[in-house]
Amino acid sequence: MNDRQGKLDMADMDQAAVFTIPQLRKRRGAKWHRYPDDVIPCWVAEMDASVAAPIQAAMQTIVREQEYGYPLRDGDRAELAVSRAFARRMQNRFGWTVDPDDVFTSTDLVQTSFSSVLAFSDPGDKVVLQTPAYPPFRDAIEGTGRVLLADPLVDDGSRYVMDLDRLARSIDARTRMLVFCHPHNPTGRVFERDELEAVGRLAIERDLIIVSDEIHADLVFPGRKHIPLASLSPAIAARTVTITSATKSFNIPGLRCGVLHFGTPALKERFEARVPRKLLGQPSIAGIDATVVAWDECQSWLDGTLTSLQAMRDRLANRLRRDLPEARFYLPEATYMAWIDFSALRLRVPAAEFFLQNAKVAASPGESFDASCGDFLRLNYATSPAILDEILARMLRALRANAAAA
Repeated sequence: MNDRQGKLDMADMDQAAVFTIPQLRKRRGAKWHRYPDDVIPCWVAEMDASVAAPIQAAMQTIVREQEYGYPLRDGDRAELAVSRAFARRMQNRFGWTVDPDDVFTSTDLVQTSFSSVLAFSDPGDKVVLQTPAYPPFRDAIEGTGRVLLADPLVDDGSRYVMDLDRLARSIDARTRMLVFCHPHNPTGRVFERDELEAVGRLAIERDLIIVSDEIHADLVFPGRKHIPLASLSPAIAARTVTITSATKSFNIPGLRCGVLHFGTPALKERFEARVPRKLLGQPSIAGIDATVVAWDECQSWLDGTLTSLQAMRDRLANRLRRDLPEARFYLPEATYMAWIDFSALRLRVPAAEFFLQNAKVAASPGESFDASCGDFLRLNYATSPAILDEILARMLRALRANAAAA
């Protein structure tokens, strides 16, 4: 594939652009260098795109002014600017009123997942996790000596749904928490109000603390709406810790800045009693400034990006339906990842391993999200049409060669 084929003109994305493969390989990040150069990556949740101009300008200001010292913003601690920006963002985007005093900043949402599990449960306690699930959630549970209570999502023939009656029967006196991913990674589900209210009722009835990861809240496609779990009622908020970040939506994951919102001051106090605030560290000034600018100034960029991502999602879906109808998937309602089931093709090895070895395509292994999902993979389609077409062409060639050899 030549450079021209690898380009994507994204004039409609408010100055965003997707890079060519040579440009992407010049970067030093993990996405394009974890695998050899003959492999096209579509694994980690990172877009092959530039960032919004205001974010780039904020980074250039730091460099130009050599602002590498201990930071202040508006005469106060710099991280408070993030808490206030989060409150503005939740109000403007979702109609959810939050108090900045109920917010902590952190460098990493995985860190907040671990610390929340430590704060609200004890070793040997059970923690519910809907599966398949983002692997660090499982690590946060099992790696801290808690017991994972898996709650598999159910394929109802049109989307993945929760079976809360089954979950209610499985909860016992040692169950303390629910780690909840909303929108869901890897399936791309956007849970609806009635589903969320049912989750909240169950948590109240069984005295569970919910850690609601809502990092993909801004990446919801038309026809669906993100509803912050803690916005549903004061009673649900009182047991909900919301963790989120601008990093996925605005393509700045390396800048390391996230937030924890506690639904009540009492919940925050419970957290602080076990996890001293200083253990969370503080985001760098680059992460702070980029996050504030992203939430306050970059909505038009995000609107254009969502339009482009929807086109890429539909391009992927149309190609799979036309050329590979045996692959089962549901159109993602959010995120820029597709959760694809290749079990009908009987590949004899895990799907991601098959395509890595035979197609030189690196997707996220399904078994990393759940041990029973080796026939699945998660494919990141946030790239150019030409690169996505090449990914799919390689996969199809590999499958045809495998069928011919059978």
